[in-house]
Amino acid sequence: MIDLTKNEEQLKRTVERCRERNIIIPTFEQMKDPTKIPEKIKGELKGIGLWDVVPRNLFRITWKNEPLEKRGQFQSLANYMEIPPELTGVEARVIALVGKWFPTGAHKVGATFGCLVPPLVTGQFDPTYHKAVWPSTGNYCRGGAYDAALLACESIAILPEEMSQERFDWLKTVAGEIIKTPGSESNVKEIYDEVARLKATRENVFVFNQFSEFGNYLFHYDVTGHAMEEVLEKEIGKGSYRGVCLTTGSAGTIACGDYLKQVYPASKIAAGEAVQCPTLWLNGYGAHRIEGIGDKHVPWIHNVRNTDLIIAIDDADSMNIMRLFNESEGRKYLANDVGVPEEAVSKLGLLGISSIANLLMSIKFAKYYELTKDDVILTVFTDSMDMYQSRLRQAKTAHGSYSVLDGVKDYHGHLKSQKTDSMIELNHYDRKRVHHLKYFTWIEQQGFELDELNAQWYDYPAYWERIQKMTPKIDALITEFNEKVGLI
Repeated sequence: MIDLTKNEEQLKRTVERCRERNIIIPTFEQMKDPTKIPEKIKGELKGIGLWDVVPRNLFRITWKNEPLEKRGQFQSLANYMEIPPELTGVEARVIALVGKWFPTGAHKVGATFGCLVPPLVTGQFDPTYHKAVWPSTGNYCRGGAYDAALLACESIAILPEEMSQERFDWLKTVAGEIIKTPGSESNVKEIYDEVARLKATRENVFVFNQFSEFGNYLFHYDVTGHAMEEVLEKEIGKGSYRGVCLTTGSAGTIACGDYLKQVYPASKIAAGEAVQCPTLWLNGYGAHRIEGIGDKHVPWIHNVRNTDLIIAIDDADSMNIMRLFNESEGRKYLANDVGVPEEAVSKLGLLGISSIANLLMSIKFAKYYELTKDDVILTVFTDSMDMYQSRLRQAKTAHGSYSVLDGVKDYHGHLKSQKTDSMIELNHYDRKRVHHLKYFTWIEQQGFELDELNAQWYDYPAYWERIQKMTPKIDALITEFNEKVGLI
């Protein structure tokens, strides 16, 4: 649960720090509906770039930023795009929210806000004393370090040494300390070990663990869920919404499926991972190349009992399609020979590696359920290829320049050839099997309470509903905090 207990002594110092640094904190309601942001703040944003490290950019933690790098305001709907059937090879409509237009270029900045702000406005986290620790496999610690910098906090970013170079290069500009842990995407245990070392040797660390912090879940349940609902209302027409397909890393984003299933009870929630690390699918393990997903354990905040499918994606498909979507010869082939509309081809850079995996999940979902042109699938393009240019360069070094023939091979061999293999539709005991995997990470290793693990399953859905109803309480605390700071 999200602890809202106040520490009045530390809260006084936090209020003073925010007053000194001209910090105003947005509410969840304002992130969902930016029309509720004060006009004075909107005016200030006209002179601020999307990635500028200034406190007012806290108000750009929303899906509804204008797609501009500078001087952008807000729009009525989230940034989204539809992938045409010429590309997917299925009739069903695949619609994705686009994460590039968040500060840092990834939607994880919202998850970090959800984790950081409740302890900040209750005084549990003291930015004049604590260092914010962000254990992550990439975008989360980037978003956390960014949010912390905006809130005048010092950060420690922890992530695997084999993550893309772009992550490390940018982190150096905002994080006070960067700790590289052994391994790659799926080596999360090593991250937890480093967190334990920090807690044992330093008194002033405050850990924001995305895999267990329900602020991550709540941001996506409430903010992302509402953004998806609004896009559906505009696009669905006489069609039917069938489900959301999302690869899971921390299992934060998939919380939007809980919201959508309450609005559309017949809809499905599909959780994705890499074939090379099939923890949910086969209780398996391994390393893979789809950065941002599949971490060899089940996050504490994953509502497994509400998950309907597991879909595993081969990382070779994602990596080859990455080149197809971003090399000039690949794009030419898609436009000239496959017949993908030029407008769609020009936007393929909006899909990072895990976004491509989300697209592949959606295709497999459509084929499994034999969906038609009247059916809609939702997903998220978490970040863009801005984060992975080094991966493109590495692929060119390893495999040579990209040709039209490569485009033919990748389109037919890795995109159009998607089948309904490596996936499972979950029954009650399949879900319970996956839920039980939480025990080994969270009870044995991390010392969480067994009673709460059981409550997640047996006190269902009440356990999750109690979390979902916390937004108004947190917003009231944010409003009270801003009033104490006295800048509005």
